[in-house]
Amino acid sequence: MVVNVIIRESTMVKPAEETPKKALWNSNVDLVIPSIHTASVYFYRPNQNGGSNFFDPVVLKHALSKALVPFYPMARRLKRNDDGCIQIDCGGQGALFVEAETGSILDDFRDFAPTLELRRLIPAVDYSAGISTYALLVLQVTYFKCGGVSLGVGMQHHVADGFSGLHFINTWSDIARGLDLTIPPFIARTLLRGRDPPQPAFHHIEYQPAPLMKTPLQSAKPGAADTTTVSIFRLTRDQLNILKSKSKEAGNTVSYSSYEVFSGHVWRCVCKARELPDDQDTKLYIATDGRSRVQPPLPPGYFGSVIFTTTPIAVAGDLQSKPTWYAASRIHDALVRMDDNYLRSALDYLELQPDLSALVRGAHTFRCPNLGITSWVRLPIHDADFV
Repeated sequence: MVVNVIIRESTMVKPAEETPKKALWNSNVDLVIPSIHTASVYFYRPNQNGGSNFFDPVVLKHALSKALVPFYPMARRLKRNDDGCIQIDCGGQGALFVEAETGSILDDFRDFAPTLELRRLIPAVDYSAGISTYALLVLQVTYFKCGGVSLGVGMQHHVADGFSGLHFINTWSDIARGLDLTIPPFIARTLLRGRDPPQPAFHHIEYQPAPLMKTPLQSAKPGAADTTTVSIFRLTRDQLNILKSKSKEAGNTVSYSSYEVFSGHVWRCVCKARELPDDQDTKLYIATDGRSRVQPPLPPGYFGSVIFTTTPIAVAGDLQSKPTWYAASRIHDALVRMDDNYLRSALDYLELQPDLSALVRGAHTFRCPNLGITSWVRLPIHDADFV
């Protein structure tokens, strides 16, 4: 399937009112993430009521300008301070809003799998001229032949994690429907500043190099590492319950969450699919929200990145030969460790690192024999109702 998209108009939408003129400091957890725009696409079926203002761009841009007042970091740019650290500049240059159309229909995307074709529904970002040149928020509303609409969102990862990003998108949609701001963003990232002096109390394996393959896999095909494949595996509630019932095997008495059981199952299956040797170490990277784990918990609406990383390590042979719940137990124990003491220690550990960019993870981090898992199950991804 080839999606042809025609750009109608591109606008830089600025905040409707004056916003603070002070540069915004980034915490270390804001900085140990890739300097990219996180992409997502929302799809909306045609309005059954036949209203003429269905995704009216004038309404959307007006609501966007109002939303950018409390969420003013979204309208800014990145820059480096005198120490070379990335911060959010004090300007209000605006967010990019693109209007587009296509001859395709929503059903052309069938199961809405995250294929590369979806990239056409999100504005492309040119990173070549440096961090101060591109918008931190890029949006594209694409009107389909069938009357449906897609909203493509690109959000710079230093500005917001998934929770904060959805807080903004859902607030924008509320304003577009005439509603008031319910939870104002809390923009004070110094709550995640390291202690002075830093006092790391743990080794922090999450920031140590990932295990390497002890021996090259014989099944690896030339060029396979450069090929991107998207697959969707659907599990029913009954299948998940069967997995959870296996947690009582071999006399185990610990109850594991659905997330722990399912993630452990994925980890185990990936080891089998990769045909990892029994003595091969494998590291699982789990994105972990620290909002409720730090004490006191961060205020409602805290705006920024609070994503720490939980990293259980196991031997592939143990994951495959031991009871099904063994992988879940490794994940469970690692997640329990992620309390306030550990997270504060992580912030201090990062404060002592001479080059945070060396700790930024990318696709190379999750290659064989390692794996990354991110769950959006608890994120309010279905609340962006613009009509």
